[in-house]
Amino acid sequence: MAQAPIYKVIFHNNSKVYELYARAIYQSDMYGFIEIEEIVFGEQSQIVVNPGEEKLKNEFSGVTRSYIPMHSIVRIDEVEKEGTGKIVDSDGSSNVRHFPSVPGRPITRTPDPE
Repeated sequence: MAQAPIYKVIFHNNSKVYELYARAIYQSDMYGFIEIEEIVFGEQSQIVVNPGEEKLKNEFSGVTRSYIPMHSIVRIDEVEKEGTGKIVDSDGSSNVRHFPSVPGRPITRTPDPE
C-alpha cells in the first residue's frame, strides 16, 4: 500500500515565516482559507534538540486542524519525507515578500461617463 503523501507548507504569520509538514491539506469551507491537519514533527528519539522545531511544536501543541489564509501561503510542496519544521524571522534578508498593498485606502467608485 502506498504511503500517504506529506506536504511542506510555507506561510507568513506576524512577520515570521513558518515552515511545517502535514499529512492532510485541503481548501476550507471557510472562503479564503486552507486547512492543515495532521502536522508532522521530527523524530522524538533525537538527542540534539532543535530550538526552532521546539518552538513550532509548542505553538501547535494540541492543534488538530489549523486554518491558514490563502494570501499568507507562500508555497505548498508534496515531499517524499518530512523534514525539520521551523519558524524564521522575516527581517528583509529573505527573498520571501508580502504581496504589495495599501492598507486603509478607501475604495471609491466614480460614476461612469455618459
